[in-house]
Amino acid sequence: MMLTPSPELPGYRIVASHGLVRGNTIRARHVGRDITAALRNLVGGEIAEYTKMMAEAREQAIDRMISEADTMGANAIVCVRFTTSYIMGSASEILAFGDAVVVEKEPEVEGF
Repeated sequence: MMLTPSPELPGYRIVASHGLVRGNTIRARHVGRDITAALRNLVGGEIAEYTKMMAEAREQAIDRMISEADTMGANAIVCVRFTTSYIMGSASEILAFGDAVVVEKEPEVEGF
């Protein structure tokens, strides 16, 4: 499955659009990570535990979006976007969404 944030794929043409696809996940913070994060917050720097958790959440959201596009018969997703939202004090949602399309390779022009 090809994914792109742009509305088109260079070298391909969109022959069908199946509409919006999305994938999401809601993740809650872990008490052990919160303690580590609180300590790291005192001295500054990246909170690697949360960085890893958010990266895993993005991948899960992408996988779910791709699964939905597969079900529709798409072979690409264009205009891919991500958004996050606050659910409650210790949980956030990651949402990946885009347009499920069918693309075909552009014919090569001879003589150039």
